[in-house]
Amino acid sequence: MKLVGISGTIIGAKTSIVVQRVLEEVKKHHPHVDVELLDLRDYDIQFCDGRNPSTYTGDTKKVLDIVNSADFYIIGTPIFQGSLSGPLKNLFDLINPKVIRNKVMGFVATGGTYQHYLVIENQLKPIAGFFRAYVAPSYVYVNNDHFNRENEIVDSDVLSRITSLVKEVVFMQAALKSSEEKLVTLTQ
Repeated sequence: MKLVGISGTIIGAKTSIVVQRVLEEVKKHHPHVDVELLDLRDYDIQFCDGRNPSTYTGDTKKVLDIVNSADFYIIGTPIFQGSLSGPLKNLFDLINPKVIRNKVMGFVATGGTYQHYLVIENQLKPIAGFFRAYVAPSYVYVNNDHFNRENEIVDSDVLSRITSLVKEVVFMQAALKSSEEKLVTLTQ
């Protein structure tokens, strides 16, 4: 099973730190899961212009290939102006919906106010619904107050929520994979 953690921003470090922390927890508790961090800061992605996703080249193709290779996802975004980041929205626009259909997603977000957690409920979960993805019931919202000066997550409740999210996404993906394998066996 391959889990791709997407840090959906091109500025700042906190979102990437949280996504990376989730991936570290996965490796710690589920070493059989292959994990990869897709940090959008590392790529020069073209704007979606409506063409077939398979026709993009360069970094855009690399990013889409990474997304396509995943069995499930942790998706992270900072919250700007009460919304998900533009680079993450652009990535969602670039992805062929068939790629994410019936795959598991878990969400993390970072923000400056405590109310911004609602973006996960009101924007990210509906986007996952459009893709027909399975969404982990838990998510992790990390406020600036949850980091120390070295940008380390220091809030014990946040760390506990990360552990819960990891358990949920891995369990959901394993159950989904198992049921798909049983279905294939029954149809043969």
